[in-house]
Amino acid sequence: MIEKLAGLIAGPRTRWVTLIAWIILAAVLSVFLPAVGEKESSNAPNLEADSPSVLADKLIKEKFPSSSGIPALIVWHREDGLSDEDYNLIQKTTQHIMENPLKEQGEVVPLHELPLPALKGFASEDGTTLVQPISFGANAETEVLKENIEEIKVIIGDASGKKPFEVAVDDASELSVRVSGPAGISVDATDLFKGADVSLLIATVLIVLVLLLFIYRSPILAIIPLVGVGFAYAVTSPLLGWMAGEGWITVDAQAISIMTVLLFGAGTDYCLFFISHFRQELTRENDKMKALKRSFKDASGAIAMSGFTVVLSLLALLAAKYGAYDRFAVPFSLSILIMGIASLTLVPALLAIIGRASFFPFIPRTEFMEQVRAGKKGKPYRKPNPEKKLGSKIGNLVIAKPWTVVISSVAILAILAIFSIQIKFTYDLLSSFPEDMPSREGFEVISKTFTPGELAPITVVVQTNGAADADLAGKLGSVPLVDHVQEPKQSIDDPNLISYSVILNTNPYSQEAMDTIPLLREAAQAELSQAQVADADEKVWIGGQSATQYDSKELTDRDNLVIIPLVIGLIMILLLAYLRSVTATLYLIGTVLLSYAAALGLGWIILHYFMGVDAIQGAIPLYSFVFLIALGEDYNIFMISSIWNKRKTMPLKQAIKEGVSETGGVITSAGLILAATFAVLASLPIQVLVQFGIITAIGVLMDTFIVRPFLVPAITTLLGKKAFWPAKAELVEENTQTLKG
Repeated sequence: MIEKLAGLIAGPRTRWVTLIAWIILAAVLSVFLPAVGEKESSNAPNLEADSPSVLADKLIKEKFPSSSGIPALIVWHREDGLSDEDYNLIQKTTQHIMENPLKEQGEVVPLHELPLPALKGFASEDGTTLVQPISFGANAETEVLKENIEEIKVIIGDASGKKPFEVAVDDASELSVRVSGPAGISVDATDLFKGADVSLLIATVLIVLVLLLFIYRSPILAIIPLVGVGFAYAVTSPLLGWMAGEGWITVDAQAISIMTVLLFGAGTDYCLFFISHFRQELTRENDKMKALKRSFKDASGAIAMSGFTVVLSLLALLAAKYGAYDRFAVPFSLSILIMGIASLTLVPALLAIIGRASFFPFIPRTEFMEQVRAGKKGKPYRKPNPEKKLGSKIGNLVIAKPWTVVISSVAILAILAIFSIQIKFTYDLLSSFPEDMPSREGFEVISKTFTPGELAPITVVVQTNGAADADLAGKLGSVPLVDHVQEPKQSIDDPNLISYSVILNTNPYSQEAMDTIPLLREAAQAELSQAQVADADEKVWIGGQSATQYDSKELTDRDNLVIIPLVIGLIMILLLAYLRSVTATLYLIGTVLLSYAAALGLGWIILHYFMGVDAIQGAIPLYSFVFLIALGEDYNIFMISSIWNKRKTMPLKQAIKEGVSETGGVITSAGLILAATFAVLASLPIQVLVQFGIITAIGVLMDTFIVRPFLVPAITTLLGKKAFWPAKAELVEENTQTLKG
């Protein structure tokens, strides 16, 4: 049945049909549907509609319109102190903005109407810095904010006749200007990803091409996987663009970047797994079509199973409530699904068309073909000795000293895993960005010259129900890390609904600021209860960036508790269905989990002790877990399926030895390529992707060089026929006796 399917896909007459079908499909979808990048959303919400900070921000927008909106903070700074000329420029800029409002412009302090001494009162105590807030609509798109910031730069540049946005913030003689605050940070974050897709795609293609050329030394073979991945991308991108356009899914720049890496890394792996089987069959079979059908029969099950494992694992992200996780599910799983189909249709068709020439100049031939070729050259034929191959040597070691291999492998992974306990996490948005990013530079200036909490105040709204004796400002001000509380504001239609702007004395994006949110809530509720306000727990709302990040952490913690067990459960079910062995399923899952913990530990060692990272982004563990568990099981499936097939015709130890030897080269090559593609993420200027790329690459390498060649086959050797439990192993024993006889 499977060989008939291979004939339908890559037969002598149908191979060209398969290729043409893929070309037509990719062309039609690309012409009539938008690319995924065209439907990218730069401000998709991460929190649910009923999250406390979301409800608070909605209430603030409705009841305190002058307090709502997205503030941009223009940071005017001169190390030697702002001059009168600088203050005149500030007033001139303010007048221009008020007379010619920007798009969706809100409240602006009329600094141009103040006398010079009063204006200087707005500056920092050392006179070096003045922060000018300009508010924009709460629903303003990032593109609108970007246009406004660019317009502000033009206005200031024209008025000053200089380029203060290009002046270094530590320049003592020149005025520097930066735009920070939520608006500036949002625009800078979007700009970081713009153009990253193209550069990431180019870098990924180049590194895959170079590695393929280095490993296989065949230009045609190096191109075939890239062609397969390219067609898969050409089909995936418009499908995702169409789904996003219909409102079924939401895609962002981060998801597109990681999807590109995943598609090229995992996609190349699937292509190589098929190609390796084809090359082996070409050394046994003269007819390339027969070799192709046999390789399809041997490889299709493992490739389909591995792809399905990754697809289901990634679809598990649909159970996430945090938007950034949920947005990953469909793009990632669809791309792997299409890539799996391409590796079992398009790639076989290409190999059927090109044949043995795919491997030029190192063309695989049968022993008879090699003998004839050697005779024509007048040279004696020397049969290669498989025992000299590294994979065969590793196989011999594994079956000869399984306890030594297991103990040493587990010891190495366990020691590294211990370091994962030391990991510190952060949800600090700014720490994920480059230090020379304009909005971050502006924040650093504010932190040095003003209270850092001024960058993003926390808004506490309370319903007092007329309790005049409630000292809410004093109570909030007594909370640790609170620098001061600004004058309260009344709602436009409810005098008992009061808003307090709380300024912290620490970075409002830091973990410490997030920890302050429940303390502020408790303080406000306690004061209302003391003032005998009924249902005080329901009369406090907290909004702002710190509150948003607190809710983000809460959702992330919840998603970790849900998705990690869900992914493990799904993979266990698939492994049980494929292997029909409880024992094998347990130790395959266990080894990959240990490898994951070790990858986190070694990743922390590199990031913290060698790269100076104080804490990794809170999203990294879940990101890395989903990828490493799914992709790690990929390699286990390919190797263990080889052992499972061989043990039907030979003793188990021989099957393990040959399984390790047979899959060693291709899995090592695939692992190097997959790790390299994830490592490409480290070239981007976004720390969350740098950290994710490094940790995932480390995990892939551990699976490639420790778990797959040593630990798993050694455990299988130790367990013997118990590795197949509860499946019966009589066939193994009978075959063993037959071979001995």
